[in-house]
Amino acid sequence: MMDVRPLPSGSGAMNAYEFSEISQEHAASGEPFLQFINEGTMSLGLYALAAGATDTQSPHAEDEIYYVVSGRGAIVVAGERRPVRPGSIVFVAKEVDHRFVDIEEDLSLLVFFAPEHRTE
Repeated sequence: MMDVRPLPSGSGAMNAYEFSEISQEHAASGEPFLQFINEGTMSLGLYALAAGATDTQSPHAEDEIYYVVSGRGAIVVAGERRPVRPGSIVFVAKEVDHRFVDIEEDLSLLVFFAPEHRTE
């Protein structure tokens, strides 16, 4: 995982990020997932899948929420299929099988985990 420096916020109670900077860090990492916030009770990462890619993720030990920033495709959760597009928000309970399929346009997703997702 690459470190991303928070932008100056003037307060120890807030870290602020710019999506464009996170996207650049993500691209430089060469990995499909970049976690950039981990606060113990929750974490946030950027997950990207190219058009036509195969999503090989497996169920996680944490609840998660996907927010589709850009792209188009579908998600299958416990056998239920739903199309996704910019603005789609999908909750997936912990330990439930899920994956993105039929990716028509490069997907860029914010992934919120609670509790935090351990990447190592």
